[in-house]
Order: sequence, then C-alpha cells, then structure tokens
Amino acid sequence: MKMYCNKVAVIVKGLLLVILFFPAVILAQINTKVSDIGLGWSNNSVNTVIFRNKALTTFKGIQYTAYYNQEGKMVLAKRKLNSQKWDVVVTSYAGNVKDAHNDISIAIDSKGFLHVSWDHHDTHLRYARSTQPYSLELGKELPMTGTDEAKVTYPEFHNLPNGKLLFCYRSGASGRGNMIMKVYDVETQKWTALQNNLINGENQRSAYWQICVGEKGIYLSWVWRESWDVSTNHDICYAFSADGGQTWQKSTGEKYQLPITKATAEIAWEVSPNSSLINQTSMTVDENGNPYIASYWDNDGVPQYKVVYLKEGKWNLINTDFHHKTFALGGGGTKRIPISRPEILVHKSMLYLLYRDEERANKITLAYANLKQKQWQLEDVSPNSVGQWEPNFDKELWATKKQLHIFSQNVTQTDGEGLAKVAPQPVQVLELKKMPLIRNKQY
Repeated sequence: MKMYCNKVAVIVKGLLLVILFFPAVILAQINTKVSDIGLGWSNNSVNTVIFRNKALTTFKGIQYTAYYNQEGKMVLAKRKLNSQKWDVVVTSYAGNVKDAHNDISIAIDSKGFLHVSWDHHDTHLRYARSTQPYSLELGKELPMTGTDEAKVTYPEFHNLPNGKLLFCYRSGASGRGNMIMKVYDVETQKWTALQNNLINGENQRSAYWQICVGEKGIYLSWVWRESWDVSTNHDICYAFSADGGQTWQKSTGEKYQLPITKATAEIAWEVSPNSSLINQTSMTVDENGNPYIASYWDNDGVPQYKVVYLKEGKWNLINTDFHHKTFALGGGGTKRIPISRPEILVHKSMLYLLYRDEERANKITLAYANLKQKQWQLEDVSPNSVGQWEPNFDKELWATKKQLHIFSQNVTQTDGEGLAKVAPQPVQVLELKKMPLIRNKQY
C-alpha cells in the first residue's frame, strides 16, 4: 500500500488554483511470511506471555526458540535463518503449564551455548544449559550461585555488550518481592551475584520491571505494586547502569544508593493507583541512548497505549487512541485483558508498537508513527486471531538486521489461572522482512 498526499490542481472559473499539502509519505507494504514449528500447549497463555523476554533469539545465523507442548514438556527448536526446516527436540524437562506465570526464557551466550530457565512462580530455580555450543541437548539442572534461588518468579536473560549474560528475577512474592541480578562469565562458565536486592520492596510492595540493553549500558524501568492486586500498580520509575549493573543512576546522572526504594526511585511518569496501569511491558533505546518505555493506563475513561521517553534530559509522553472500549484492571492471577501488553521498537525517526486488541479481532497488529509527527498508522500482520497472545520478538535479529521476527501462537486465557479446553495450536514465527516507513517529505 502506498498513499501519497500530492499537489492538487483545481480549476475554478478559468483560474488554476494549486493547493499544497505537506503531510508525510506513507510506505506501508508489510509482507509477512509464516514458519510453522510444531503444536504447543494453548489452554492458557504460558507460551506467549511478554515477560518471557526471550522466546526467540538468533546467534550467528541460527534462530532458537522454546515452548511447552500439550503434555507440558519443554520443546527446543532451531533453524538456519530463512529456512523453513526446524530441528525440534522434546526435552525430558516439563513445567507446570497450568499456571501461565511458569514460562520459558532462553538465551545464547557469546560462545554459542543455550541457556534455559523455566517453570517458576515463587518456586526454586530451574536452570540448565546445552552440553555443546549450538546444541539443543541440555545438561542436568544446575543452581547458579545457590543463594536467593528458593522463590523465583519472572526469570529473564539479557546479553551484555561485554559478552557476559545477565539473569534477573523476582525473589519473594507478589506485593513483597525484591529484584535479583546475576551475571555469567562465558570464560569461567560461572554465575556470580551482581545484585541481591537491586529494587527493594521493603516487604510492602514489589517492582514489576522491564529491561533493555543498549551500547551505553542497561536500561531499567518499573511500576510499583502495593499488594497482590493489579489495581495497586502505580508510577513508572527509571534507572540506568553504565557498568554492567554494578552501579545505577537516575536520568539526571545522580547515583542511586542501593537498594532502590519507593522513596528514592526516579519517577519518569506519575500514574495513580486504580488507573488500570499494566505491569511488565517493554522498553527500548534509540541510537542516541534515549530510553522509550511502552505501557498502557487509563487517564480519560479508556485505557490507551502510551510511550514515555527521555529527550534532552526531559521525560515526555506520547498518547495513542487505538482502543475504544473501556475496561478496568483489578484482582490477581493472570488476567484475561482485551488488549495485550505492548512491545516497542525504535529505528531512526520511526516508532513501532506491537500488540493485540479484541477490537481488531485479536490479530497481531503493528502500529507505527514518525516521531516528529506522531500520527499513527495500523497494520495487521497476522491473518487470523491469536487469542490472548502477547508479543515477543527476536531482539538480536532486530538489533543486527532490523528484521522483525515474531513468536506467535493462538492461545486462550481465562481470567485468573483457569484453563480453557482447546486443542494444541501451531507455534509459529511470523517474519516481516520489510518494515513500514513514514517519511517527512514536502510536495
């Protein structure tokens, strides 16, 4: 699809009037390719929750993924990029798939070893790595450091620019948990404690975070939750580390005294409790090191996607108007929500949001806007409904080639931790080779 706003010539009583329009040129030809991997558990959203962080990752031209099958067994798969043939291994490891918190997070370290952590909701650490580089064969379950590994939730891996691997999780429970960070040295193949309480809930609250890694360091943002009830989410906070997670600072450069608490946290954007503010969304960073945080909340009667971003030392807000029907977040457990949490991507002057909305038949949608104009366009990138899917994409492939590969499965989530009675659904990768652009141009 190409839409142009050109000069318009109008003849009125012999006079030639030239009306000039100066909006953007929209180049939006999304070509989506689907690659099938296998059938996966779909009775809840455990395979597609956004806080997996790495459901799909690429290392040296080989793409990896993981998911639970209908029996709850953990399945690993890999392929050469651009191939439709996946090597699939059903491991001996299983998870409690009846709880949608118990997702699988994966990463490939700089030596090519696969690291996997799975099956957590206030439970002991489950972690294994491959026996050889590029292999899908996992070794035995291992501890990392052996400390703070009894009540693990929301594990996630991040590759650091220095070749080390970062591992983060919550120790404790909803409403009274702390943030743990550990780091893996590929040369020694050893994990060490980096932060044993980076964000302290002080036994009164929990931080629900999202992380991205850029060339300048580690970017961290979070919302506070005062209890198990999602309606108590409030405020979007921020921290940055330029030294691999050892020390942290505010956007002003002021150093944090660790651990960070509610009293000391920098608030990037104030959001009141009972605003349907969602937790655990996404963030990214542009080529200048400016962080962008995507979320949604309700400040005018309808929850809407919003982007909080830093520019020239000041926090700013971009609103959207994609969603039209109101809803309210409240209660505990995995919620069935009309819209998914958003993933965010930035490239030069373009901002992208990846999401799912019942009002668009629960298809995967890509919203995009030029950062200067902030006029949004929407394109569906999946042909059919994906149910209560949440976005997860190959961040390494995006960083290196600016190609968007999306982990996809049609899943059904009942409110709380209930289960739907549905057949296993195909696990797929949706490949978008060409991203839509909006360019500023005068005609």
